[in-house]
Amino acid sequence: MENEVEQIQIARLTREGRSRMDDVVVREFALTIILNDQELVTLLCTPQYLDYLAVGYLASEGLLQDRQEIKRVTVDDQRGVARVETMRQRSPAEEIVFKRLITSGCGRGASFYSAADIATQKVESEMKVSADEIFDLVNRFQHGSELYRATGGVHSAALCDRQNVLVFSEDIGRHNAIDKIFGKCLLEDIPTQDRLVITSGRISSEIMHKVAKRSVPFLISVSAPTSFGVKLADSLGITLIGHVRGKRMNIYTHDWRVV
Repeated sequence: MENEVEQIQIARLTREGRSRMDDVVVREFALTIILNDQELVTLLCTPQYLDYLAVGYLASEGLLQDRQEIKRVTVDDQRGVARVETMRQRSPAEEIVFKRLITSGCGRGASFYSAADIATQKVESEMKVSADEIFDLVNRFQHGSELYRATGGVHSAALCDRQNVLVFSEDIGRHNAIDKIFGKCLLEDIPTQDRLVITSGRISSEIMHKVAKRSVPFLISVSAPTSFGVKLADSLGITLIGHVRGKRMNIYTHDWRVV
């Protein structure tokens, strides 16, 4: 965790007076993603698992589909650059029309799709999960972030099956935390179908877009969804659950999957 935090001196003020003390804050890092020698975007992130972040971001944008497309991934920690080379040297402009969308993320996330592009293929899954299984997974998820306990300054995300947290990530951006999960899944051939994604952040349309692209039928948050996020979940066949607290949850769409 040393690379992800910095120690600084602060003044703490209480009713009893003022004191000097050391505090730990999360590092903010600028990562530029380059696909086949074309610079795409610079993301503000936590400097951890940058290869997963780069690959996950490209997959979320529809620029990568599977691991077989990837020729090489290299990360330069000093310069803040992640280079992804594909087997077929193509320009992203051949695949999509670039329309930059400033997302509702922590910081200013950027995506290369418009609101009309967000609706993708409907998620078809007969997977069902019990309420107790969801409560248990969320409880373990909330206790899984060492970096959050140290700094209070990151979001977390996890890919789970019905009993276990399979992949866990954390980042200053809720979008980045999701992308790190899917980047690892893509690079290490971890299936995402019939899985659950848990996030600490609010669920807006761009988060739903990322999850739908990986055919995940459950999206669960300890926070709240937006109106567009709910509408997309309904149309895309995703069970959307929010405000999970203790033994209570709100199921916004496709509640038949929760038994």
